Amino acid sequence: MSMVVLDGSYGEGGGQILRSALALSALTGRPVRVENIRARRPNPGLQAQHLSAVKAAAMLCRAQVQGATLGSTTLTFVPQAPPSPGTYTVDVGAARAGGSAGSVTLILQAILLPLAYAPGTSRVTLRGGTHVPWSPPFHYVRDVLLPCLSRMGLQAEVRLERWGWYPVGGGEIQLYVYGPLEGDGWYRLKPITLDQRGPLRRLWGWAAVSNLPLEIAKRMAGRANRLLREAGLPDEVEAILAESPGPGAGIFLIAEYAHIRAGASAYGKKGVPAERVAEEAVSEFLAFHRSSAAVDPHLADQLILPLALSRGASRFTTSCITGHLLTSIWVACHFVGDRFEVRGEEGKPGEVIVHPLEEDRP
Repeated sequence: MSMVVLDGSYGEGGGQILRSALALSALTGRPVRVENIRARRPNPGLQAQHLSAVKAAAMLCRAQVQGATLGSTTLTFVPQAPPSPGTYTVDVGAARAGGSAGSVTLILQAILLPLAYAPGTSRVTLRGGTHVPWSPPFHYVRDVLLPCLSRMGLQAEVRLERWGWYPVGGGEIQLYVYGPLEGDGWYRLKPITLDQRGPLRRLWGWAAVSNLPLEIAKRMAGRANRLLREAGLPDEVEAILAESPGPGAGIFLIAEYAHIRAGASAYGKKGVPAERVAEEAVSEFLAFHRSSAAVDPHLADQLILPLALSRGASRFTTSCITGHLLTSIWVACHFVGDRFEVRGEEGKPGEVIVHPLEEDRP
């Protein structure tokens, strides 16, 4: 197969290009070369989380890899076999001296789809950051992403063994993937239409702290619940103590609508009042809730790879077309062709349409 060559500085120029390329390469068997990795980030090149994703994806398909070192800006990844089921362990902290709180949920993005196509059940232990900024928190993966993917035929679950906050990390997630997907070839996932979210059925969440006074969590929960009541919404945010090696604080909201789920979150920072953290998460959720879109911005970009691997037509509306979304589409098109149509402008609400494969069109 011809090698796919990707410019890692494209679009938002972050690690998503690499993770998407790894998943699609492992699944399709097409070799890939990513240049200028994370060129738009303050610390370009492979960091601990990205290097761990490379090694994890390589394990699944026995890939030959060049450039898999910390700081590398070029990587070549050549699968030698279809993804294989099994029991795997990925420890982000082991990728760098002194450890790392690199996000394990981002590593999941590189291995979930390949394992779903593997002929058997897999169990993956992921150690590192479970609730860290700029990545989906564990609860979002469990309560928003995986329920949506199950409608497309992908069966997986995650269990939280221990929380891991930035900068200490040390969290642990167990990922179970029940393969294989039914059907032949790459295009086994079912298409999906998400243009109506339906009425809100439930809204709940957690204000969590680790190795900090519970009062901080209570203040976050109290402020969030008050804001939600003022907006005429349910107020089921609970204050909890979370087991973790290091200190951390955050708030995580999950909304269940008739046809879809959505999520929002915010993290505590030194010098930022707990109430301000709650306001950030609630404001993010209300921006989505007050729109007419079905899919929140975080889910939108995570749906692109699964939709690229479905045969028929799909579509969804989102409350914000993000750079992450557009970058995911750009990568997917290098592997499956130009099947995506985006209606709307970056930073605004819009719609994504996935056209059926040519042989399936009337």
